[in-house]
Amino acid sequence: MSLVSAKKHLGQHFLTDKNIASKIVDSLRYQDKYTQVLEVGPGMGILSDFLLQKENLETYLIDIDTESYDFLKKKYPQLGERLINADFLEMDFDSIFKQPFGIIGNFPYNISSQILFKVLDNRDKVTEVVGMFQKEVAERCVEKPGSKEYGILSVFIQAYYKAEYLFTVKAGVFNPPPKVLSAVIRLTRNETEKLDCDEKLFWQVVKAGFNQRRKTLRNALSSLINKEKMTEEPMLDLRAERLSVADFVALTNKISAARD
Repeated sequence: MSLVSAKKHLGQHFLTDKNIASKIVDSLRYQDKYTQVLEVGPGMGILSDFLLQKENLETYLIDIDTESYDFLKKKYPQLGERLINADFLEMDFDSIFKQPFGIIGNFPYNISSQILFKVLDNRDKVTEVVGMFQKEVAERCVEKPGSKEYGILSVFIQAYYKAEYLFTVKAGVFNPPPKVLSAVIRLTRNETEKLDCDEKLFWQVVKAGFNQRRKTLRNALSSLINKEKMTEEPMLDLRAERLSVADFVALTNKISAARD
């Protein structure tokens, strides 16, 4: 089989180190949690080779690249309809996965945030994610309050998942090598199904707070809060980057109560 050419517009950087590929796959902690896993952007199947050795996992592959799809169709004829030629961001999970499942991949860096928000939108089904991201995106997912890297993505990911930074990967193990360092993280769904607050308002509060992150929350959230009832709220005198997930939940509840 002829090899697949990496396409710049798809953000493809094919992992070539089998030891790292094996390490990524072994980072899945799926025992008793799920039996199906979806690999995003398998390319030429370096992760897939190890995934398909997991007899208690039913593996699905999705790739938007037709050349990769054709290559993998010949390489893994046993997959049949579990090999999907489609855009992950447009995928309807409910049509394929009836139970909770995991996601794994060497994710295209140009759509990293979109992939993570797709996961968040389907958090009730996506139990675990193990993936390679650009190092700065990986760090953002696990960052704690108080730094400039801590932001919207940090709060939303940590609100619903335990985020772990597993290891850094150098550029030389990819073809073509990216111009940045990479890192593998693991996201494990929290036991709590829903936050202890109005989740729609929580998302509004977090987004508004960080969209004007240089302002105090009193100013950044001016369109959401009842200023007369919340004049003494100390959290509103902080910037968004100072608040933990628990703080945002508490603030959301206070904003909600002040509206009643």
